[in-house]
Amino acid sequence: MATKPDIMISDGPKGMTPIVKTVVRFAMGIIFMFGWYIILYGHLTPGGGFAGGVILACGYVILTLAFGKELGLRKLSDMGASIIDNTAALLFAVVPMFGFLFGWYFLNFLDKGRPFQLFSAGNIPLYNIFIGFKVTASLFAIFMALSIFGRFVSKLVDEEEEG
Repeated sequence: MATKPDIMISDGPKGMTPIVKTVVRFAMGIIFMFGWYIILYGHLTPGGGFAGGVILACGYVILTLAFGKELGLRKLSDMGASIIDNTAALLFAVVPMFGFLFGWYFLNFLDKGRPFQLFSAGNIPLYNIFIGFKVTASLFAIFMALSIFGRFVSKLVDEEEEG
């Protein structure tokens, strides 16, 4: 019995035209690198966890639009997005508790280092990373839920018009 091959980033029948797929293949690495740059250097430059998370989520959305829902869900499933979202929220709540052990809630317990260096902001890069994960997973899950809900509603409208 033949099995269905894994979905790959290829020019299959799903998704958009080969031109769009080629551009998305090229842009995905740039989008993800830029999103992580914004998250990791958010304490030194404008940006941070939310802005970088939005950029990463847009990368997943573009991937889904270009290649189809199946590939988007394979790269970040709805269950995976939920786990990442909840874990990031939990870690964002737990890290300030370590500061509480040393004095008060949200106390900066990591060394600040030298100004304008990557490790110069204490706990803030940790918060940026957790928020980046949370925003990425949340926005992609919202996009997938809305796209599935939109198809469901359009089917109901079509059935009502026929009946």
